[in-house]
This record gives sequence, structure tokens and C-alpha cells, in this order.
Amino acid sequence: MSGKPITTLLDQIKSSDDVTNLKPDQLQQLADEVRVDMIDTVSQTGGHLGAGLGVVELTVALHHVFNMPIDKLIWDVGHQCYPHKILTGRRDRMRTIRQGGGLAGFTKRKESEYDPFGAGHSSTSISAGLGMAVSRDLRGSDENIIAVIGDGSMSAGMAYEAMNNAGALKSRLIVILNDNDMSIAPPVGAMSAYLARLLSSRSFLNLRDFAKNIVKHFPRTISERAKRADEYARGMATGGTLFEEMGFYYVGPVDGHNMAHLLPVLENVRDAGQGPMLIHVVTQKGKGYRHAEEAKDKYHGVSKFNVVTGAMSKSTPKAPSYTNIYAKALIAQATKDDKIVAITAAMPSGTGLDKFGEAFPDRCFDVGIAEQHAVTFAAGMATEGYKPFVTIYSTFLQRAYDQVVHDVAVQNLPVRFAIDRAGLVGADGPTHAGSFDITYLASLPNFVVMAAADEVELVNMVATAADIDDRPSAVRYPRGEGVGLDLPNNGKILEIGKGRIMQEGAHIAILSLGTRLQEALAAAESLKAHGLTTTVADARFAKPLDLDMIRDLALNHEVLVTIEEGAIGGFGSHVLDYLSNEGLLESGLKVRTLKLPDIFQDQNNPDVMYQEARLCASDIMEVSLKALRHNDTNSSSIG
Repeated sequence: MSGKPITTLLDQIKSSDDVTNLKPDQLQQLADEVRVDMIDTVSQTGGHLGAGLGVVELTVALHHVFNMPIDKLIWDVGHQCYPHKILTGRRDRMRTIRQGGGLAGFTKRKESEYDPFGAGHSSTSISAGLGMAVSRDLRGSDENIIAVIGDGSMSAGMAYEAMNNAGALKSRLIVILNDNDMSIAPPVGAMSAYLARLLSSRSFLNLRDFAKNIVKHFPRTISERAKRADEYARGMATGGTLFEEMGFYYVGPVDGHNMAHLLPVLENVRDAGQGPMLIHVVTQKGKGYRHAEEAKDKYHGVSKFNVVTGAMSKSTPKAPSYTNIYAKALIAQATKDDKIVAITAAMPSGTGLDKFGEAFPDRCFDVGIAEQHAVTFAAGMATEGYKPFVTIYSTFLQRAYDQVVHDVAVQNLPVRFAIDRAGLVGADGPTHAGSFDITYLASLPNFVVMAAADEVELVNMVATAADIDDRPSAVRYPRGEGVGLDLPNNGKILEIGKGRIMQEGAHIAILSLGTRLQEALAAAESLKAHGLTTTVADARFAKPLDLDMIRDLALNHEVLVTIEEGAIGGFGSHVLDYLSNEGLLESGLKVRTLKLPDIFQDQNNPDVMYQEARLCASDIMEVSLKALRHNDTNSSSIG
């Protein structure tokens, strides 16, 4: 043997053009090699696996049939974009995915010309695709716009708003519904494949258009009946009536793992020249990797794993996660109060509500990817005397801000928001960072906004939220593990708007909101080496502020530093507003606000991200020392 490495078909793929140039009978081999390559990559990096495995054949077929990147391919959410990245010149960087300086875990415009629209949240692809299609029409070009959306994403109202608009505008747009949960279609076989190919063919479309033109000359009643007969006949055969009613020409269902079924349909739709068209493709999440196929979550998001056994590598946690602590605390409160209910938007396991649902199946509601509905649904329950806990990631709550304002805050309804993944989240990057909730909630009148500094405080704040029955409230907490404190069996109800002093000093005051408290205490310890004593306070509440505590800190220290895991305009801004209005800045007090930088930070290890954000103990100490030196460069208080 020469020892020369075997060259695979995938080794020859450097761009989408190379996929286009393959012969149809080579495509399944390429798909098989992409699947193996993807499994090997994610086993070493972790990330989203199941969704990508399910669309390997579809991805290969799309890149073969369409002319990317002139034709635009938009992936909804982006969980399934790994095969797309492999085929578009990024294969050699796939082992950097979701890491600092590496590839993003989702599509990203600045990463590749093959990513025409960035994603991270669901149900945006049809809206974006329609915007591109109308822009194409306005400038008179003829490229194809293809949006791939999963059946889960179709539960969001935004997808239907976009489809309704597309049906009215009649711009040429191709939507591929990736049905990987068998939630719409029965198993796909030869007959449905034949029907899909027939219905998408130019001859059928031309015949249909001819018939429509003839029918236009009939009396209205006959015309309407003929139109309905056409739609419902195809609807009964294929399940497409709903999409036809919205103005889309429906084709499907099609076996998403069978190239002989996929290719002719995609080619027919490409060449049809029609308005909005929807291709219903049935796939299997986790396809081709037994351990993913058999797993309950289909290996949606995984850590590093052993390819042979499927066993995932798990580090031994030092402490329970905040998510699990929240779930146990809420269950404890619900055990005492049968008015407590929990609501999630398609994230029961991610938010810990799967455990709540096991304990109280009749009081746990998963509304699907429908954050706006979740909030107003909770508001409706609050009007009837129930105590809803809307349990949601910070980044996803952004999608329902109008409902938070209009349906909850304006009416002063006691909806409780449990905001998971507050602050930076690491590998998922800027689309999933919980950077803005302090700013967008603390600006609302009569809203109680709490941030847990540790796991005991989280338990206490869940109890406090359950007790607040005269206004809306929120408690925010981060992704990851707690500090390692012993947890109480039941939380203590906190006095609204009152913080706590952790230690007292004379020179510097550090006012922390959230889990940067540990860094604040570490900074205070380091400042001792400079001959400086430091007061460290835990604000607990971003709203209402503990005004008495802030006044005392301002009057009795030379420097006041606030620190939070949120964006500009949040906690520090509220503190500064109070100090300014009370004239407390006129005595020479130096105030510094530490917060997340005014950028969208790329993915990295969370610890590295907080270092980059300059929210660590060394940063607090540096800012404090610089503030004192600015006060008096010859101050004897500086060691």
C-alpha cells in the first residue's frame, strides 16, 4: 500500500458551484460523506447536530439545483446550517464552530456570501425572503429566493404574517417546509412523490393557468366553485389546503432523504416562474446517526461525544445550575399555592419547566414558538386570579416586548417573568445573549425587576415574585452553575426595593446587580493591598432602587462603582439618574458604571467574554484606582 490518503467526493467540494457540477447519481454519495463529516466534527466541538443531520440530502439537493450565492438560500433559526457551511467553503474551519474567533453556530452575513441573512431566533426566514424577493422584483433581476423553515418554526405567528403578505404580493418566492416531526404529513411514499412531481411540473402549472383563464369568463358562482374544487381536490390529496388559502401553490409531501424525489421537484419549482410556492419536505431529525435517531431530543444540542457509543462528555458540576434551582424553587412554591402556573415557549427542558410539568401537568403550558402569545396568555390568566410565571430566555422575551408593555405593564397585571440566560451565554453568541432585559424592563412604570446574585437569592426571589400580587415582576438569572451555597427548603420573601450590604469600608463602594457580586467581593479583597477599604453592596433590585442605600453609599465614599451583566441604559443609568437629580454628584463623588460593552460580542467561552467586557475583579479594581487618582493624584489613601 502506498499510504496515500483516500480522496473523497467531499474533498473536491470547495464551493456551491462544485455541488452544482456533480452528476445527479453522485449526490447521495456526497450527502453520505457530509453526514459522516458533520458527525465527526460535532463530536469534537459540540453544537447542534440533529437538525443538520435531518437536512443533509435537502442541503445537497438545493446547492445542486440552484445557483448559489446569486440565488439566495435562507435557513430559518440556523440550527440546521452545518451541512450548508460544509458545502460553502467552510469545511476546514468547522472545528472552530461556536468557539472564540471561529465560525458562528448560526448563519451570519459577515461570515460568508452564502449566508444572505443571519439567524438565531426562529420564524424569520419567510419575512426576510419576501423582502429579498420584492427587492429583486423592483430592480428587475430574476434570481431565486429560497426560505427553509421547520415545522416547529411554523407555530410562530410571524411565519403566517409573512405568508399572508407573500400571498397578497404574489412575488416569486420558494418556501420549503422542513417537516421533521411528522406533525403535518403522513409517511411519504411513491404515490405522494409522484403527485408532488406532477403538481410542480410546468405542464400541470400551464394547464392550471389555462383552466383558470377559461374559468374567469364563467359566471362568478361557477368560477368560485371551480377554484375551490381545484384547491380542495389537491388539498385532500396532499394536505396543502391551508397554504393554498394563504396564496401559496403547495407541492408535497416529498421525501427529504430521497434524491430521486427531491431533485425533479426542486427543478420544476425553480423553472416554474410562479408566485409564492411551498414545498412540503418530510425529513427525520438526526437521520443517519442511530444514537441521534433514538434519542428523545434527537441530539438537538450536544456536548462533545463519542461517535461509536454516542456517550456525551460531561464535566462534573461544582454546583446545581441556576435553571434547575429555579425549577425546584418554583415547584416548592406551587406545592403551597395552587394558583401558580408556569408557561414556556417551546423550551420546557431548557428552562427547567419539564420538571415542573412532571409535578403539575395541568398547570404547565408549552405554547410553542409563540412568545407574544405566551405573554398575553399569561396576562389573561392573571386577570382571573392565577399567578403565571412566564419562564423564558432573556433573548426570546425580546420578541414579546409589546405584549409586556401593552398587555401586562399598562394594565399592571401581576405576571411574573423568570428570565433565564440573563447576561452573556457563550457559544451561542450575540443572537442568544441576554444583554438587554434590565434596560427594557426597568424603564417600565411600576415593574419590579430583580437580579439574583447567587442561588440562595434566586430561591428567595422566586418566593418574592410569587408573593407580588399587585404589579408585574421579573427575576433574572444566568446560564450555568451557582456559587455552591446550601439552599433553603423555602425561599424568604424579600422587602421590595431593598438591597443588602455584604461588607463595609470607607473609601470605595461597589454596588453590584446580579452574579458579578462574587467579582465585586474579590475586587474588594484585592483593594486591601492598596490600603483601601471597600463597601460591597448587592442591589438585588434594578427597580425599584434602594434609594436610601444608594444615598448612603454616595455620601460616605469617594468612589461609587456600579456593575451589572446588562447593556447601557440599565441599572447603572438608573443609579446615575437618581444621583444627578438629588445633587449627589456635586460633592466630588466619582461614579463609574461597569456594564456590557456597546457592541454585539461574538461567541466565546463565557469567562473570556466577561474578561473582554471588562466585568471582572481586576477591572473593578482598575476602575476604582483610576477614579481615585483622578480625584487627587497625590492622595495618601492610595497605597
